[in-house]
Amino acid sequence: MSGRLRIVRLANFVAPSSGGLRTALRELGAGYLAAGHEPVLIVPGERVSDTDTPQGRVITLPGAPLPASGGYRVLTDRQRLGRLLARLRPDRLEVSDRTTLRWTGEWARRARVPAVMVSHETAHGVLRTWGLPERAARRAADVLNVRTAHAYTRVVCTTEWAEREFVRIGARNVVRAPLGVDLVRCRPGERNTEVRARYARVDEVLLFMCTRLSVEKRPGIGLDTVARLRRAGVPARLVVAGDGPLRSRLEQRARARRLPVAFLGHVADPAALAALQATADVCLAPGPAETFGLAALEALACGTPVVVSASSALPEVVGGAGAVAEGSGAAFAAAVRDVLGRPAARRREQARARAECFGWDVAVDAFLAAHDAPARVRLRGAS
Repeated sequence: MSGRLRIVRLANFVAPSSGGLRTALRELGAGYLAAGHEPVLIVPGERVSDTDTPQGRVITLPGAPLPASGGYRVLTDRQRLGRLLARLRPDRLEVSDRTTLRWTGEWARRARVPAVMVSHETAHGVLRTWGLPERAARRAADVLNVRTAHAYTRVVCTTEWAEREFVRIGARNVVRAPLGVDLVRCRPGERNTEVRARYARVDEVLLFMCTRLSVEKRPGIGLDTVARLRRAGVPARLVVAGDGPLRSRLEQRARARRLPVAFLGHVADPAALAALQATADVCLAPGPAETFGLAALEALACGTPVVVSASSALPEVVGGAGAVAEGSGAAFAAAVRDVLGRPAARRREQARARAECFGWDVAVDAFLAAHDAPARVRLRGAS
């Protein structure tokens, strides 16, 4: 027996053209394929499609648009998805949506298919960003997490921070598997003087923020950070890569406050994005509920320190290669000044060294271990 497994992966809330979840799905799928397995990804889209890609087979089913989300779609037709799963006959199921797709855990149990739920966010953190009071958010998160842990063979958390809410409810089927970063595409050598000259003078501080412009990511903190720094005499400028439902509101806010902020929208070229990340003096990651933060990790790989939200998992990810701030522009501005006070060469070396702890090969092996799948399959006919 070769050990080759058909690993069917399901995901909702995948951004149309970018985002951390899309990146993670692509890299893990490519890793499963390289290890000799058969990954199949099912995501929502405008219409039906079925394509062989470098990350394996990708199937889209018509998904309902999520209002005011900036392009997210959701798989809502359970019967259609259930029939597709039955036809695919997976050896393993991997689900990256703990809310609308949690029912697939019961499907897997009836089909006797080992199933893994990947916790890409904390329920508690998401509920808090929606405005629920602390006590209510914790109580609701505990109920949701008990159901999640019961429905799946294993729950995968990418950080110890994300794992805590499952430890709190006594779940015994939780494993940890980090995500990774492309250490070849993202490297300090992408730093570009022409890119810098496009957005800031030599004597100015160039900040960069790569995020979805939506409520849960708190992008307004980036604008508040620039305002606070300039008020303190620091000539800071901010470049924002990303799109979302808050973009027009943020642009109006920047104009009204006369803040030097450049909104680039979605940056489709990975090389151009890496150049921006490598050229900035400091990157900002204000999202309060991030469980890993691939954009922040990419910035570190490019040699740029990151200021992250204290309420997220990112302090665990960046370690000493950045700074931690509470969720306000004043706190982020103080953290930026702290980072800028460190020797430039040293802070860039520390950033790259930290990122090198998170290669995608390590992530793929950890996820395959969660599936009880061999990291390298001996294919038939191989010598």
